[in-house]
Amino acid sequence: MSNQNPLLQEFDTAPFSKIETKHYKPAIQEAINLAKAEIEQITSNPEKPSFENTIEALEFSGEKLGRVAGIFFNINSAETSEEIQKIAQEVSPWLSAFNNDLLLNEDLFARVKEVYEKKDSLNLTEEQKTLLDKHYKAFSRNGANLPDDKKEELRKIDQELAKLSLTFGENVLAETNNFELLVSDKNDLKGLPESELETAAELAKSKEKEGYLFTLHFPSYLPFMKYVQNRKLRKKMAIAFGAKAFQDNKYNNEENVLQIAKLRHKRANLLGFKTHAHFVLEERMAKSPEKVNHFLEDLLQKAKPAAEKEFKELQDFAKEEDGIEELQKWDSAFYSEKLRQKRFQLDDEQLKPYFSLENVIKGVFTVAEKLYDITFKEVENIDKYHEEVKTFEIYNRKNEFVALFYADFHPREGKRNGAWMTIYKDQKKQNGKDVRPHVSNVCNFTRPTKSKPSLLTFTEVTTLFHEFGHALHGILANSTYPSLSGPSVYWDFVELPSQLLENWCYEKEALELFAKHYKTGEIIPMELIEKIKKSANFLEGIQTVRQLSFGMLDMAWHAIDPTEITNVKAHELKAFENTKLYPDIPENCMSTAFSHIFQGGYSAGYYSYKWAEVLDADAYAYFKEKGIFAKEIATKFKENILSKGGSENPMILYKRFRGKEPNPDALLERAGLLKN
Repeated sequence: MSNQNPLLQEFDTAPFSKIETKHYKPAIQEAINLAKAEIEQITSNPEKPSFENTIEALEFSGEKLGRVAGIFFNINSAETSEEIQKIAQEVSPWLSAFNNDLLLNEDLFARVKEVYEKKDSLNLTEEQKTLLDKHYKAFSRNGANLPDDKKEELRKIDQELAKLSLTFGENVLAETNNFELLVSDKNDLKGLPESELETAAELAKSKEKEGYLFTLHFPSYLPFMKYVQNRKLRKKMAIAFGAKAFQDNKYNNEENVLQIAKLRHKRANLLGFKTHAHFVLEERMAKSPEKVNHFLEDLLQKAKPAAEKEFKELQDFAKEEDGIEELQKWDSAFYSEKLRQKRFQLDDEQLKPYFSLENVIKGVFTVAEKLYDITFKEVENIDKYHEEVKTFEIYNRKNEFVALFYADFHPREGKRNGAWMTIYKDQKKQNGKDVRPHVSNVCNFTRPTKSKPSLLTFTEVTTLFHEFGHALHGILANSTYPSLSGPSVYWDFVELPSQLLENWCYEKEALELFAKHYKTGEIIPMELIEKIKKSANFLEGIQTVRQLSFGMLDMAWHAIDPTEITNVKAHELKAFENTKLYPDIPENCMSTAFSHIFQGGYSAGYYSYKWAEVLDADAYAYFKEKGIFAKEIATKFKENILSKGGSENPMILYKRFRGKEPNPDALLERAGLLKN
């Protein structure tokens, strides 16, 4: 009964405690029916198509479906189970079919097209023009202008792709969860800090095992690779990490990768595009694969000499230290950390006591308060999907409610790896009311132990700031239409707010707000701040080339015709040719676990991390000119970027904020890669 299904009742915040797994399927089915009825109302309207009765009506339709599906898929990422994964496999084709029905609805498209064709005479605002363009393209880019047989073919491809990408993600998660390394002799873990040993011992105990247990989840894997002196064990961990979904078992993703790449290509061809990348990039700042490839190649040319020089230094250092003749991937983090410690007398264990999770959360909130005049209040009366989730209400200077923020920070078996921002309720303006958003950050940070709070590595600190930058894009959204609100922007623009906020982690003025010793309350010493700043560009050449290699691999799958590719690994090696520094590991393959492009939305878009870095370096240079908490610049950023979402072309918004187009040299300069 729908009246007993909490997902189908009226609610403001997601009613997690009332939702049982059995509620999801009927709720999604019913919400699809409701959305179909709303579309029927638009198409059967006897009045002539107008912006209001067609475009706005379409924009505000399907709200219940959006919320129910949003809750379900967010849970599938943050607190999944076999049952939920099974439901995801069942409902994904339903949602794909609904979406296709909508976009192939000829009556609806006829109305949208009629409004679109008279747009110049409608006296629309910029945001309304953007919305009209977006809805028209949603149809034309999904086959509305195709003959019926081709529409049917497109529908089948979309359903197949939806299932394949879900399976891909499930396989990666299963492989991540299935590997465990149990070490019984503490001597085999020389070099690993005491806090990491304690965490590994507690994990073993929780699984009723003796010794120290390590997994492929980042908070366990990364410290292991960075500190454990035992090279054989590092090799074992590295090979397991790189072999995810590339093993001879039921979780192998090779066929899924080939199928996804080929189906995407076929889909692009159906729609009149040369490749999947041509299709995707039409709706990006970069516009074409040629421009992306040129962008990546240009950065590679500038970064590669530095990377090769750094790699040689690392190789020489490993040889001098331990007689290592050939540096391998499982040596990378270990010797990088050792060299960093030697060069800067700085290691994460020195820094971690100053970065308790609680203080870093307060810190990122304080930075946001100083920049954007908002305050945060932790509340206990909001329903949540797991006891570890924290909830905060956000208010502006006038004490008006701005947003609700969920924060979920620690790894669990039901949570996928990595860190992300997501939305439970969109911001929009409707019927004279500004509906405020519900935004969430999900991360996988080191857990507290019996003797210590959760202490973050510096990388985890920057990750928290990064994800909160995305959250601010949602929190400060001020658009009329939900599909143009907050982070609903071109994909190569979406990383600007997140990457920009990371810069504050390197500034004395910001660090002194929150980097306090968890035992003594002592503010982080100036000498450590100086070391953080000096080490910021450590091995930046290698890091840049690594990021570029991922972007190039993405383009190698999506900017060509992949129909002749039969061997995933061989294709990947070819893509990595110009960026290769370490010897290849035959048992490993990146593509089979490259969730960003085969499960997330980054296909033909991974370059956007570097693209956004250019934007963020240029934007931060502007802050630096006036002071990192300069109200004038923060207000310009809030008013022209954060609040505007996707309501206008991103380059226009950026130029309005900055006064000019971004300068790529700002990135190279910050990274120390500009030749003097």
